[in-house]
Amino acid sequence: MRVVSGIQPTGSLHLGNYLGAIRNWVRMQDGLADGEQCLFFLADLHAISMPHDPAGLRAATLEMTAALVACGIDPARSVLFNQAQVPAHAELQWLLNGTARMGWLNRMTQFKDKSGKNREGASVALYTYPVLQAADVLLYQATHVPVGDDQKQHLELARDIAQKFNNDFCAEDAPVFTLPDPIIPSEAARIMSLRDGTAKMSKSDPSDMSRINLADDPDEMAKKIKKAKTDPEPLPSEVAGLDGRPEALNLVSIYAALEGSTPDAVLARFGGQGFGVFKPAMAELVVETLGPIQRRFVELKADREALDAILARGAARAREIGVPTLKAAYDALGLIRG
Repeated sequence: MRVVSGIQPTGSLHLGNYLGAIRNWVRMQDGLADGEQCLFFLADLHAISMPHDPAGLRAATLEMTAALVACGIDPARSVLFNQAQVPAHAELQWLLNGTARMGWLNRMTQFKDKSGKNREGASVALYTYPVLQAADVLLYQATHVPVGDDQKQHLELARDIAQKFNNDFCAEDAPVFTLPDPIIPSEAARIMSLRDGTAKMSKSDPSDMSRINLADDPDEMAKKIKKAKTDPEPLPSEVAGLDGRPEALNLVSIYAALEGSTPDAVLARFGGQGFGVFKPAMAELVVETLGPIQRRFVELKADREALDAILARGAARAREIGVPTLKAAYDALGLIRG
């Protein structure tokens, strides 16, 4: 089993990132058996498909590295690196561009969403983004890829590209690429904004009060919970009573995700009580969970030398793992390399 997953270094991690993805990465890493492996990467090559500030991208890559390690990703047990230090990602993308089909890419919904009404003005990189995603996982012979609802289509494309490449250029008993299977977390926490229970918690929200950043100190975390939007009604004793109350449902769901229980279990404890009781308890749980992460993050973020070393070591390991696959792809295509 080899798990591969990436995250774009586009800003500070927040509670939604932690509960929705990063915590599951840590659990995968901690649950590995002998011979199994996790590779986690900062998708800085993907980041340049959209307008960006170069200095900001560099800083965000280092900050994201610090955040991942603070959350529990162990560079000694997992391979943690940034794409740009492994040129094989871009090389393999180009080789796979010959196999990917325009019709497949035209169906990708994320390009339509990100390009908006100005598709002619979007970058070619944004259009071929899914082929780079395919290269990201196929390069390492990934057997499993964690995916959310918004990434299922891209993993299906990666499988289609791998299958067509194997069919077109390989002997039936000697395929170049492994077809990766999805890992869909059994408890995929969908964390919503603290200001709007119908909108996903996002770093792009202009209101910092809408999210709990992993960089927030304990006082800031508690303040954001205290000021989170709610309603005047007490909490019900079961989840069905939260219908039509998105902000209340969001806070109860966050509490349940943090303590590893269920919304029903939380409501069994707090049902009949108001948010004047629930919010202080929730703030205490948030600080208890994220406080140690925040302290470690601040410490790591200040050590540029350590972060550079983590990424360099991870990239060296990633390059070594990817070499056989890249060579096999070149050979299958009849390309002569020195």
